[in-house]
Amino acid sequence: MQDYVIRAMDDKGNIRVFVANTTTLVNNARNIHNTTPTASAALGRTLTAAAIMGTMLKNEKETISIQLKGGGPLGTVLAVANSKGEVKGYVGDPNVDLQLKENGKLDVGGAVGRNGKVTVIRDFGLKEPYIGQSDIVTGEIAEDLTNYFAYSEQQPSAVALGVLVDRDTSIKAAGGYIIQVLPDATEEALDRLESNLANTPPVSSLIEKGYTPEDILFNVCSGFNMDIKDKVAVKLTCDCSVERIQKALIAIGRTELERIIEEDGEAELVCHFCNQKYHFNRDELNELLNGASS
Repeated sequence: MQDYVIRAMDDKGNIRVFVANTTTLVNNARNIHNTTPTASAALGRTLTAAAIMGTMLKNEKETISIQLKGGGPLGTVLAVANSKGEVKGYVGDPNVDLQLKENGKLDVGGAVGRNGKVTVIRDFGLKEPYIGQSDIVTGEIAEDLTNYFAYSEQQPSAVALGVLVDRDTSIKAAGGYIIQVLPDATEEALDRLESNLANTPPVSSLIEKGYTPEDILFNVCSGFNMDIKDKVAVKLTCDCSVERIQKALIAIGRTELERIIEEDGEAELVCHFCNQKYHFNRDELNELLNGASS
């Protein structure tokens, strides 16, 4: 099944809903970063959230970044997306794996940590991006983003994210949804939504059973007359290039570049997002040196 996000709204203007299947996207990220099951779950949930929130952007030049720093062994968890459905991300330590929790679930909260912040950066292409922050509540990511929407954006939301890891550590199912309550929502609608959410199985289990985003939408929004407004294909994509890496080398300044040339005679840089390696020999570094500032 193709990965995609749908955007929908009920005919009474109570809620707007975003639902995603990101199974292939998350599995591709697992292959690139060689993540353990716990790291796969943390990265996959964050990538899914970024994919969904990317479809909320209005301009194709805009990007959104979700960063979690909870003080856990996983380190930084980062995902970046745009409105075209292009998503990338990484975790600080892809090798972290913890014992399963007592309920048999992966301990994502323990890996992420609970002593830190979730930061959302919306880059509108202007001089200064919009940066919102809130405390990490559980480290399980969905609850942390629910808290972020409530306290940083004053937008009541329900966030569900799921990654189901198979026995061979590949991704069996991944996806999620974000439901946002609109200003004119009625108490009756909110009560119905709360009841639906309480009775909806985990999103990853629904995807494993073959549910499409449309199926999940009508399941979680039972009793609402939903109108699907948009459908956006999503995929794991990195926009790194030789030119970008060259600019990064120039940005470190002449002194540091001269040191690298003198001591090493070459440089190899690796993209955090896709693990692509870029090698520069002495002649290429000397050429870059001419464009570097002191």
